[in-house]
Amino acid sequence: MSRFPLKALVRGVAAGAFASLAVASLPAQAANVFRFAFQGDIKSLDPYSLKETFTIGMHGAVYEPLVMRDKEMKFAPALAESWETPEPTRWRFHLRKNVKFHDGSPFTADDVIFSAQRVRAPGSNFTTNVPADAEFVKVDDFTVDMLLKKPNPIAIAQFPTWYIMSKAWAEKNGAVQPTAPTAANPGYATLHENGTGPFTITEQQPGVRTVFKKFPGYWGKVESNLDEAVFTTIGNDATRVAALLSGEVDWVDPVPLQDQNRVNSSGIATVMAGPELRTIFLGMDQSRDELKDSSVKGKNPFKDAKVREAFYLAIDEDTIAKRVMRGQATPSSILIAPALFDRASELKRPATDLKKAKELMAQAGYPDGFSLTMDCPNDRYVNDEAICQAVVSMLARINVKVNLNAQPKAKYFAKVLAPGYDTSFYLVGWTPSSLDSHNILFEIAGCRKPGDKSGRGGWNIGGYCDPKIDTIADQVESETDKAKRDALIKEGFETIQADWGYIPLHQQALAWGVSKKVHVVQRPDNYFYLYWVSKDPQ
Repeated sequence: MSRFPLKALVRGVAAGAFASLAVASLPAQAANVFRFAFQGDIKSLDPYSLKETFTIGMHGAVYEPLVMRDKEMKFAPALAESWETPEPTRWRFHLRKNVKFHDGSPFTADDVIFSAQRVRAPGSNFTTNVPADAEFVKVDDFTVDMLLKKPNPIAIAQFPTWYIMSKAWAEKNGAVQPTAPTAANPGYATLHENGTGPFTITEQQPGVRTVFKKFPGYWGKVESNLDEAVFTTIGNDATRVAALLSGEVDWVDPVPLQDQNRVNSSGIATVMAGPELRTIFLGMDQSRDELKDSSVKGKNPFKDAKVREAFYLAIDEDTIAKRVMRGQATPSSILIAPALFDRASELKRPATDLKKAKELMAQAGYPDGFSLTMDCPNDRYVNDEAICQAVVSMLARINVKVNLNAQPKAKYFAKVLAPGYDTSFYLVGWTPSSLDSHNILFEIAGCRKPGDKSGRGGWNIGGYCDPKIDTIADQVESETDKAKRDALIKEGFETIQADWGYIPLHQQALAWGVSKKVHVVQRPDNYFYLYWVSKDPQ
């Protein structure tokens, strides 16, 4: 296990704790149906398709990892009953027996070996969930060793969102390779599932609805007393809230800031709120020789640190937090929530300074500014489009004309994550799936290199690159002394800040709308798992 235990991150569980119930003990009468809505959709059922929190949570109802995180965010057994490190570079996993996939086939070590290959194959958005240097070896049908080339204290930190797939099922249905949700020809696993989890999916209409039903052959016990769960995409804020207050749905995410008092006073539902670990930030294209969709021709203004600094100093995050987010956001100086890094408070956010920003633009050769396009989702984060609109207005004060391209998350991610990363300026949010700074230094700030299959820089959409960060990330990965490791992490974040590589904005607040008939678990990482949902029988 990691030598760096997580802090007490959990804010708590929904009021009214509930006792564990076996699925088999559900009453035989009317089905207990839970209906819920999110502002976005479930684009793909392939568990390696898109590293996006809501989608991962939905996959978690039907697929399972070797190791999960419990309500307190601590590691807990899942498909692996136990694990140990008999030597610093060997992890041994003892697999659970008598587990069946939804098609009735048995779960064995072969499925783990297959999943370790598939998750790191081309097309996967989860390549970094498993250490790049890891070799998985079958010891017997229910024992697997993971061999590493060097010690790695966070080797299993991202295992909770690495779900195990059936080797036989994937081979039978031509689903050996992961398929991106934006692929012209969706793979079989995009529209079908075969996990070991407590629910199956009986209907999948991307962008419309998905139907989950309890799996009677599930190996364990779950707290959920649901017979069925019906997910619906409701993009419009007012419609989503109206559906909650009318009783049409039992849970929604998010509740718009302006509607929270109304929901809390309705007597029908409450807003379950709390700080989230996700950091919202802005990124800039620093890789192309000429910026796309810009009035500047023949060069890329963002390659000049003066321009990046000017953008940073022109954006007033305090105003965004107070007005756009209505006080429900915490301004951030770095790309990770303070709860996840002990020395975060030592890194301060530079103050907004319009005068200096204008001077820097003039020094860089843009006294009259320039124009460019900004990509922004409009159904993924709290007030995402409104944040981007505020950024547009703030940059106008230094004569930068921003054309805002706000789209639903499916189209947004398809664009910015397309081969070549099709964006010049963008907003994104990130919760490190390892809950560790290494994930930020490796995936968000790592240099993208052609042919590199390690996953380094996979979410470095703007192509920021400082080789020093890569060196630090590699040291952080294997350093077992916490004080030394924290010093390295701090140096990494200081380097990003000195480069003006990104523009951190804030940690947003969670705001789930929950019927008073429903009991759910809200963790600060914002993963929503159906196996912790219970509804009062009708």
